[in-house]
Amino acid sequence: MGELATRRVGDSIASVTELGLGCAPLGDLFTVLSEEQAQRTLAAAWEAGVRYFDTSPFYGHGKSEHRVGHFLRQRPRSEFMVSTKVGRVFKAARDPANVVGDYFVGRLPFDFTYDYSYDGIMRSFEDSLQRLSLPSVDMLLIHDLDFWFHQKEAKVSAYLTQLVTSGWKALDELRSSGQIKAIGAGINEVGMIPRFLDLVGVDFFIVALVYTLLDQDVLDVEFPLCERHGAGAVIGAVFASGILATGPIEGATYRYEAAPPETLQKVKRMVDVCASHDVPLAAAAMQFPLAHPIVASIIPGALAPEHVTANAGLLNHPIPADLWSELKEEGLLREDAPTP
Repeated sequence: MGELATRRVGDSIASVTELGLGCAPLGDLFTVLSEEQAQRTLAAAWEAGVRYFDTSPFYGHGKSEHRVGHFLRQRPRSEFMVSTKVGRVFKAARDPANVVGDYFVGRLPFDFTYDYSYDGIMRSFEDSLQRLSLPSVDMLLIHDLDFWFHQKEAKVSAYLTQLVTSGWKALDELRSSGQIKAIGAGINEVGMIPRFLDLVGVDFFIVALVYTLLDQDVLDVEFPLCERHGAGAVIGAVFASGILATGPIEGATYRYEAAPPETLQKVKRMVDVCASHDVPLAAAAMQFPLAHPIVASIIPGALAPEHVTANAGLLNHPIPADLWSELKEEGLLREDAPTP
């Protein structure tokens, strides 16, 4: 069994392994997984030393939580950390054949409504415990309260108001009573972190897509603000949804869409720099975010056991300091970006 270092999540009492497992793929994100493959993937993560698992009711409309819980309830509760999310409340679909479509192609037949109220958050929390078949979760995150999902300012503002005037009381009660160790928020785009920190006492953010080898705009305002507030970060989508793992191949994805020509060209240059130092691009993509002082963990997903094993190896692949210097000299990485 491997051993991974642990890091504290912001100023909270939670600590996680620096490599976690993002469990969206276990909810059949774009690809249907068998139950057997899902469980083998979780077992491979455990064998590699991963002790932090991040899931959500949204992932497969409950399927990811069921799969993660089935695995974790057979392990000592003191040996792992699990985070899940609130903001959606699920109920059985009246017409299972016509459940609202989304990214999860093998989703369970449950529909949801967005709900960031006190009752909605408590309902979501209790439902998650039952799906996970665990007596507790360690960290609870406000999920998808952003423009990626709600699109218009009026909706985002309305849900933020619902959170601040009602739902936050539920989260604060759960944290104050010791039922959870930290409160987080999931972020998919630049601009929402300051709004959250201005309104509520979030302990950390799961930051997806906006802090990778390809994107570092959060270094301007967001991450310095987190440091001042004592808020930590967990980095999702370290491969920018694909291209930093596959390289600039035909069909490579960036931000869950076909990578544009300028991104393909930039990544090709990165591959060349990495190759000159005998380093896989994917190894640089995994190790880069962990150099920032507020980052506690990275949580790449996996569709199969071999993906987890490969990621654990990439995390330990030696990378010379000259590689980072060359990426900056070539204008491929910001000069002020912290590097290992």
